[in-house]
Amino acid sequence: MALPNLKNYLTVSKAAAFLGVSSSTLRNWDRTGKLKARKQPISGYRLYQKSELNLFLKQLAKGK
Repeated sequence: MALPNLKNYLTVSKAAAFLGVSSSTLRNWDRTGKLKARKQPISGYRLYQKSELNLFLKQLAKGK
């Protein structure tokens, strides 16, 4: 799966900092399906879309 624009994505550490959680927590959420990462096609690194992280924060604020 090709990623359209990598500037719209964050690595695990940057996404964790954005959400205010540890990288381990973010990886656990990915494993349990709470948040889904995309894989960078060449390196296989997890990447999180900024818009999805913003939506996730809004849902947390609403208590969902």
